[in-house]
Amino acid sequence: MQGTMRSLIKPGMRVAIVLKKDQQTSKLTEGIVKDILTNSESHPHGIKVRLQSGEVGRVKVII
Repeated sequence: MQGTMRSLIKPGMRVAIVLKKDQQTSKLTEGIVKDILTNSESHPHGIKVRLQSGEVGRVKVII
């Protein structure tokens, strides 16, 4: 499932994100959503979230 709609993402969900440093390679990092940082309902590159590990990136896949 794509991570471009804010309404589909909730804290506690397992997701795969692309970190800012990995945008060139599109390497995915898995984790649990702690906070949703994007305020708009959708974003073409994915909703920005903070994982419980503290990493911040855009959701590419909802697991």
